[in-house]
Amino acid sequence: MSITIIGIDCAVDEKNIGVAVGEFSGECCTVLELLGRGRTQTIPQLASDFIQKSEKTLLALDAPLGWPSSLGQALFSHSAGDAINVVSNSMFRRETDKFVKSEYGKQPLDVGADRIARTALAALELLGSIKELTGLEIPLAWEPDYPEKAAAIEVYPAGSLVSYGLTPVGYKKKEQREVRQDILKGLRKHAQLPSDLTLAEEDANVLDAIICVLAGRDFLAGNALAPAALDEAKKEGWIWIKRKSNAWGKGVDSTFVRQNVPCSSG
Repeated sequence: MSITIIGIDCAVDEKNIGVAVGEFSGECCTVLELLGRGRTQTIPQLASDFIQKSEKTLLALDAPLGWPSSLGQALFSHSAGDAINVVSNSMFRRETDKFVKSEYGKQPLDVGADRIARTALAALELLGSIKELTGLEIPLAWEPDYPEKAAAIEVYPAGSLVSYGLTPVGYKKKEQREVRQDILKGLRKHAQLPSDLTLAEEDANVLDAIICVLAGRDFLAGNALAPAALDEAKKEGWIWIKRKSNAWGKGVDSTFVRQNVPCSSG
């Protein structure tokens, strides 16, 4: 059975959202379509259409989908002016954020203390709109063989790039097109990409959406690291990233379970 993967690089302003749509079959991943600023449908409409016509779908969202559990606990009974006896990192960073920093050397933005919280809210609103349009629950997936027609996961392109041995920095600015082109060349080793990658070369949001699709493939192939404390992850959210191979940066080993299969050379 093939599974449609919709990679969404989330943002507060919908015009800054990048979308890529791929197909996963066995361990093969093919990126079929890229959608940037010129799209005519809203993101919920696009996602809903793909979900309705697909046998099974995975949404891979580049945005936090939960908050630190300690943040809620600390603020529940707090009154203005009272001290809060909680270490700031414990209050503002989720366990998955700490794990990603430890394993991949990249620190996700603190959803409890940064403007990324607005992106998180926008992502949850987006997911809610897709649920409403499709009439489906679309829960978070915690295992590759999830039973629902559609499910969602949280991903982090910078961490995925590290896991592929590609640079996760210096490609976001408009003038850094050559860096994006180099990253895309590297991504061709992990998936079949469209012959025309102009949208991704010009827009880092679309490039990140492609990486979201690949991160979704890693999850479906059973290559992404799962949380040790599942109950806590279900409360806070979890970032799914492939086990490390020949990766960029410090503290990265060369062990992983399966080799990613690109289906064919692109």
